[in-house]
Amino acid sequence: MNRRLVLASIAVVLLVGLAGCTAIFGGVPDEELDREAEYDDLRDSDADVAISIDDAGMITNGEFRAVYDLNETEELSLYRSSFYRDRALDVHGVRYWYPDNGTELKGSELEVDQSRSSTVVRVPDGNGTVAFSGGSGSRTFQIPAYVDGSYEVTLPEGYRTSNFLFGDVNPGGYEREVVDDQEHLAWETVDSTVALRYYLTRDVPLFAGLVVVVLLLGGAGAGYYYRQVKQLQEQREEMGLDIDIDDDSDDGPPPGLR
Repeated sequence: MNRRLVLASIAVVLLVGLAGCTAIFGGVPDEELDREAEYDDLRDSDADVAISIDDAGMITNGEFRAVYDLNETEELSLYRSSFYRDRALDVHGVRYWYPDNGTELKGSELEVDQSRSSTVVRVPDGNGTVAFSGGSGSRTFQIPAYVDGSYEVTLPEGYRTSNFLFGDVNPGGYEREVVDDQEHLAWETVDSTVALRYYLTRDVPLFAGLVVVVLLLGGAGAGYYYRQVKQLQEQREEMGLDIDIDDDSDDGPPPGLR
């Protein structure tokens, strides 16, 4: 009886574990795949890959939208690389358009599987167009080149990468253009990870003002300390306590011991 109870318990544990694995690796929920998303502006781009980054707060993360014109690519493996390993890119608002007639399919109508290391999107025609949305950092953005080709990345309104202290763009060889207060970065071809660090333009004068305030406060503190030292020195001189301990002259013993 005890043996049967143990075997039954093991079976239950295995079923629960398998159910958990299925929940983790089975895929992205349909409601996330079909979430509302707008990609018309990105589909009008001449680039093979068009990405738009949405605004975010100082400590809250933002989102991005991406459209990929596929070139004989029926499967996209979406991931982000960390120092330790690759991890799956969480996506939502997935869409696909056929190359001939532009018929649109929602994400739930595609084959989308997710594991720990990647989210795999399989499309019915490798020459169509696929789009998806995902999370981005608050002032950073990084995404591997899932397909080779030309890239265009649009930053949120009012943000820039041009200041070397606050901004950075990789890879190099890009063109920068500002249209309607939005910075556009374009590459003729990309075959490596696109990594950006950007800033809000109003942050630069605020930072410069903060530096000036710190310097003024530091200068005032140093001046106050110097005055205190001078006053202490003058008081010692008035009290006859200003003894020159560095006097190395040899005048012999004190008068009473000569």
